[in-house]
Amino acid sequence: MQCITRWIERQQRWGVIAHTIAVLGLVLLLSMGRTPESLGGWIACPVQGWIAGQAERKASRKRHPGQGWAWRVGWTWLRRSWPLAALRSEVLLVLVLLSGRGEWDLVCLLPWLAWLWKGLGLAWPGLGRQPLYAALGRLWDRATGVALVGLGLTWLGQHPEGTRAQLTDYRLGVLPLGLCVSGKCGEALVEVMQDEAGVYHVRLRGEFVLRVDGTVEVGKRLLVIFLGLLEVPGETRGSRRTRDGRTPFVRQEQLAEWAGVPHPVISRWFGYWLNQDWRRLLSQRWGEVLTLEVQQRIIDCWVLHPWWTAEQAWQHLRSQGSAITLPQVKQAGRESGWTALRQTMTGVYRIEPDSFRPRDGWLTRQLLAQVQALVTQREALGGLPAEQQHPEGTRLTELEALCAELELRPAEPRRPLPWVLQVEHLLFGHWEWVEDGSVQCLYCGTSDVSRKSRKPRLKKYVEAQGQVQTVEIYRYYCHNPACRYKTFTHLPPNLLPYSRWTVDRHLAALQLYEWSHSVYRCTAQMLGVSKMAAYHWVSGFGYDLLPVAALFGVVRSSGVVGVDEKYVLVPKNDKPDSDMKRWMYVYVAVDCYTYDLLHIELYPYNTKESAHAFLLTLRAKGYLPRVVVTDMRVDYGGVIALVFPQAVHHECIFHALQQVHKHFKEVYGRDYAQTCPAAETLRLEIDRIFEARTKRTAHQRYEQVMAQREMFVAQTPAAETLFAFLENHWPRLGNAIESQHIPTTNNTTEEVIRIFTQHYKTFCGFDNIKSARLYLAVFEKTYRFTPFSDDAQERIRGKCPLELAGYEVRKLPIAHLFRGLALQWPSSAFKELVPNG
Repeated sequence: MQCITRWIERQQRWGVIAHTIAVLGLVLLLSMGRTPESLGGWIACPVQGWIAGQAERKASRKRHPGQGWAWRVGWTWLRRSWPLAALRSEVLLVLVLLSGRGEWDLVCLLPWLAWLWKGLGLAWPGLGRQPLYAALGRLWDRATGVALVGLGLTWLGQHPEGTRAQLTDYRLGVLPLGLCVSGKCGEALVEVMQDEAGVYHVRLRGEFVLRVDGTVEVGKRLLVIFLGLLEVPGETRGSRRTRDGRTPFVRQEQLAEWAGVPHPVISRWFGYWLNQDWRRLLSQRWGEVLTLEVQQRIIDCWVLHPWWTAEQAWQHLRSQGSAITLPQVKQAGRESGWTALRQTMTGVYRIEPDSFRPRDGWLTRQLLAQVQALVTQREALGGLPAEQQHPEGTRLTELEALCAELELRPAEPRRPLPWVLQVEHLLFGHWEWVEDGSVQCLYCGTSDVSRKSRKPRLKKYVEAQGQVQTVEIYRYYCHNPACRYKTFTHLPPNLLPYSRWTVDRHLAALQLYEWSHSVYRCTAQMLGVSKMAAYHWVSGFGYDLLPVAALFGVVRSSGVVGVDEKYVLVPKNDKPDSDMKRWMYVYVAVDCYTYDLLHIELYPYNTKESAHAFLLTLRAKGYLPRVVVTDMRVDYGGVIALVFPQAVHHECIFHALQQVHKHFKEVYGRDYAQTCPAAETLRLEIDRIFEARTKRTAHQRYEQVMAQREMFVAQTPAAETLFAFLENHWPRLGNAIESQHIPTTNNTTEEVIRIFTQHYKTFCGFDNIKSARLYLAVFEKTYRFTPFSDDAQERIRGKCPLELAGYEVRKLPIAHLFRGLALQWPSSAFKELVPNG
């Protein structure tokens, strides 16, 4: 009992001594002019000491650039900050004594340890910047705060009534000197208020760390503005105030030293801030001020050479004696808008010293977008021909089978009428036999005509026996106001304007050359004309592609279209010298079930833009396929989804397996079947995927192959290309399995290209783009009207592609022309026949 009484007395005596020391410490701080910013005294040293320390540190580094110690900075900080460490130690000692935890008296050394640790870091900057050292310093500070809070809570828990009284005093604004009960002391605090005028008042308390990248000019300026706006309430200074009447805490000279810029530059930045000139505040400026006159001089020089870069313009100005810097040239371009204008122009035009023309890629994209918009608009208005689709071509086959069971056979085709007027009008036009011998206008077909002169003209022509004959012809007036020609020459049947050879001879040249796969020289020898005459006669049929919609009023297809391309030789063209000038590409679109050639076109380049233009033209003809089949070319994926969003894109399985086998040879070598049996097994498993009859089986086999990916890639990293190829193309390959309308391959299109190659080989290359496109139109007419041979598939045997598509072409004379029939028949035998009737 006596021991306990003695301990209580000693505890009270130590408490009185500690309290006396704390009061004396606060009095000493007040006498030194170091008034703490809070009653708790737990706030870091005032900012003046930090600023001075930073300045001393910079000055010390400048004086001793080769040394790693800054003793003066460390000693200055220790000398000015020791009262704070002493105050914290005294507060901890008081709490230890009040809580009755005398064995914890060593906790009072924590503030001194943190104080010495931080002082050593300032005196030795290389050590202080180490992450581990800084982390230990923060640990001592936090340990001190935790000890303070723990001891305070322990003491409050021992005196609940006193705690309630102290909290009451806290709410009334009365706090014991040197103590803090709110729990906010030692923590960062930011208070923001806005007055009625909209001005924000911000109060910062505590220790903050702000990191700004000094290499970013805008960030450095904003940091200077922020530091220049800091103020201490109630502080006055003998020097003059700022332009807005403030007394900034950080002086402008100090800001200029930290930022490394001249003093007037700081003033200019604050002027921009006060005038809210954000454009100039955020702009990049070096050296002298970039005036409007200097900016105009830069732009005047740059506009004369719009293909120059900023560096080229700067070098030119420097060669003329100007002191303008490269950043100033760039800034002048940005502020004047010239840089943005030049970037836009260079994206659209090819600007060079000797030319100024639109870029081909940009112009092509604009034209394609315009064409697609027009096609979409015409579809909405019903301006394009309607398409009739029958799935897989089975509708026509079923009808033919039904007619065979009922013993219904089509009537025998009648022989064609003789030709009159022009060849195109004769072969494809709608006309009737004129029995009364009246004359009709060649262009509009009206009978309201009158003879222009009484005196006839004499026209010579070569008859079938090769004799030159003469016939009288007349010029006539056309009285139809809608006819834009007004006059025409009425020719007897079988004669053509500007030619002494008859229509029969022209058609014979076309028949001999195309139907028999001949050459111009042989055709000319058989007809007794020059080879150039035979060339011009055949090319005369190729100025336009076959106008199916105009002839039949509708376009028909199975809805499944195959697209492919073939390279052809065109030596004479206008390609740039840097490109491959000799080769161009023929694109074809073929109905996969009727073999009909829906569209054919020649493009100089095999690019995505060419594929886009080709598909847009196919859509403009009225075709809206359900399925588009292609090879493995990647350019088709995006443009098919853009032009035919309703269509399913399928890739040829045959081409895909070819590509897979090629990847196997590249990864494992040509003899991988012997050198790597596991790779051969994998190849066979990939082939078996596409041999499945159901999608479920194909998907299971695909998953089994992909499950081996990690094993094969771990053994041979290059094998990743195999699995990546299969993974990327599987959605467009597996959609044909178990499908009733998607073909597995693109063989139909390949067959049409093979037939085209047979004709193309007689050329050994086209002469130029014009002659190549003329021949494509000739080939299209020849192919679509020529029936398949007797050894072809039974479904297509003896029928031309247009007949397979469902068109009635037997009444057209051109269909008989490409069946090898002669066309010299008496006109009186065919007066009952009206083509397309």
